[in-house]
This record gives sequence, structure tokens and C-alpha cells, in this order.
Amino acid sequence: MPAQKPHSAIYIGNSFFYYNNGVNHHVAALLADAMPDHKWRSTLVAISGAGLDWHDVESYFRPGAIGSFSFDPANNVVFNKLDRLFDVALMMDASQGPIHPRLRPAFFESCRRHCATIRARGAEPILVSSWAYADQPEMTPALEAAYAEAGQENGCRVVSVGAAFARALAARPGLTLHAPDKRHPSLEGTYLMANRLYLALFGEPAVELSYSGGLDGETAGFLRGVARNAAP
Repeated sequence: MPAQKPHSAIYIGNSFFYYNNGVNHHVAALLADAMPDHKWRSTLVAISGAGLDWHDVESYFRPGAIGSFSFDPANNVVFNKLDRLFDVALMMDASQGPIHPRLRPAFFESCRRHCATIRARGAEPILVSSWAYADQPEMTPALEAAYAEAGQENGCRVVSVGAAFARALAARPGLTLHAPDKRHPSLEGTYLMANRLYLALFGEPAVELSYSGGLDGETAGFLRGVARNAAP
């Protein structure tokens, strides 16, 4: 759990992050529901199909670029004066990157390089484990083990989204957490991921919140409960 609640985040990943209007949008909506006075700023940098080795993370922290301006509720441009660009950086590799024999070395090398870069810029690196394909549930333990190993090697936290997917599907086999391609998240999957990230970032579950992400209340409540009870 965080020592203190962050005020800014950068999401570094691929289409798993940007489906369904972006998981960053849903995390921000959960926060606005829970703590409307908490100042929050987030940026999503996602490349379709990307492994972490596709990302030039150092460039994301260069002054006067990402995060240099935003829009207020009246749609006015606000130029940000920032003491620190981001408090946390959330990173997800390609869906097979951590476990494919030819991609796995790049995953671990990228984690080492990016974690060092992020810490040097005063932010906390956090790894986010992805989930198994809908027709390949055996991917879950392998992905969880790879992310856990990378987290231990780099001394950083890991948010287990894959474990939450598996737990939800075990409880409700008919639940649809994947898009029709069996890989990307459905809205339910993105909402579950957002709740896992919210818990990791702010140290408290979103169980009592009303924001449902467009889902029916019962399904949203079930997914919030899974996010609270899944492995860290």
C-alpha cells in the first residue's frame, strides 16, 4: 500500500490500457467519487501491441513535454507548473512478453532499465500484471510468476490484475471479461483493472463507491468486491 496518496500518474503500456476509453479514465472517476477534493492528474502513453522495450520512458519525463498543459472544467487551457512530473508510473508489458521464450529477456531488461529511469526522476515504478487470454487460462500463473520475479528483482510493487481476472471468472464462469478477440478487456475487464489500480494507488478499496463505469450496479459491485479480495 502507498505511504501517502499520489497526486499524479503516468500509465505506460499498450492497448490493454487504452481499451474502453482508457483505464486511466475509470481510475480517475473512482477517485472523483471517493475523494472529490483530491487533486489528480494522469497521462496514458500506450502503443498498440507494445512491449515495454518499445517505450522510451526517459523521454516521457523530459521537461516541458508530457503534462505541460491540461484543460480545466470549462475547457480552458492551463499550463502546469510542476515540482515533479509524476508521482507513480504504472507499466504493463505485451500480453505474452513476460512468458514468451523470445520476448521474456526483453521484458526483464526493460523492467530494470525503466525502473531505474523512473526512480531517478523521483517517481515510483509499479508493474501491472496482465491477464490470460480467454481461451488460454493457463497463462495466468506464468504471467503472475514473471511479474512477481520482475517486481522482486527491481524492488517495486506489482498490481495483480491477472489474478483478479482469474478469481472473477472462477466465481462467475459466465462473466465476460474479454472483448470478442479473447485478448483485450471488455468494459467489465477494464472496470475490474481500474478497481485493482485504485486500491493499489490509494490504499483503500472502492467497494462502497457508486461509480459503475456504465455497468449495471450488481455487476459493478461484484467486480469491486473481487478487486478488494484478489491477491495484492
